[in-house]
Amino acid sequence: MTEPDTLHRFLLENTPVRGEWVHLDASWQALLQRHRYPPAVHRQLGEAYAAVALIAATLKFDGSLILQVTGSGPLHMLVVQATGNQTLRGLARYRGEVPDGDLAAIFGADARLLITLDPGAGRERYQGVVALEGPSLAAALDAYFERSEQLPTRVWLAAGPDSVAGLLLQGMPGADGAPTPRDSEDWTRLTLLSDTVSGEELLGLSAEALLGRLFHEERVRLLTGHRVHFSCRCSRDKVEEMLKGLGPEEVRATLEQEGEIAVTCEFCNARYRLDAVDAEALFAAAEPQPEVGSTRH
Repeated sequence: MTEPDTLHRFLLENTPVRGEWVHLDASWQALLQRHRYPPAVHRQLGEAYAAVALIAATLKFDGSLILQVTGSGPLHMLVVQATGNQTLRGLARYRGEVPDGDLAAIFGADARLLITLDPGAGRERYQGVVALEGPSLAAALDAYFERSEQLPTRVWLAAGPDSVAGLLLQGMPGADGAPTPRDSEDWTRLTLLSDTVSGEELLGLSAEALLGRLFHEERVRLLTGHRVHFSCRCSRDKVEEMLKGLGPEEVRATLEQEGEIAVTCEFCNARYRLDAVDAEALFAAAEPQPEVGSTRH
């Protein structure tokens, strides 16, 4: 039996390689309850959802990691986010019929893959951008890590109707701080073994069973799992701050036309409504108030 909504780290002892395994059920269904997607979009978004959970697990941070794909194809935008608190959210934007083909057919030949790390607390953001290449998102991510100066990293992803799952291997830095060589015997052997995994195994096997199948001749140490859940960071306070940024004139003009201001979060479909009284309260503190005993004209 798989563990629902769980992320496990594992160590391949006596080798400079570690890994992450994730299986998402309720957290994936929570996203799908808010948006209905056709099969091809469902699969790409599901694989990205598992991927961002795996990549975020390799980092120590309090902010957020965002994986985004943009292009001119039918599926023209996909974005997923993971936080240091093991929360996830995501969405996709598409037009017309989305084919179930390679990445160029789905996202367009000009598509780009962006990975943004926001450490939070006012620290500098990091963003990596590459062309989206390869037959699958896993292949595109492998190419991204191959080009980067980071530790060698490979991912395997699967998305089903009710759950998504993934496996990640990453080389560890040596005693001198140098990364594991991509052509080392251990790295080559372990990635070749992992290449035998199927989507059905990723979705259907527990972490212990899957790792036992792939690495039965290795010494594998499975660490305690962490729960992962869907969560959106939207709030009424953030909506109000956004409206303050627009300014009172634009907000009042919208109220005159619409009678109210309605803002819907793209990630979770939460809807926030503000009427004229709510809007005036937003700007009251910022506007000069008449002095006591004076008359305002």
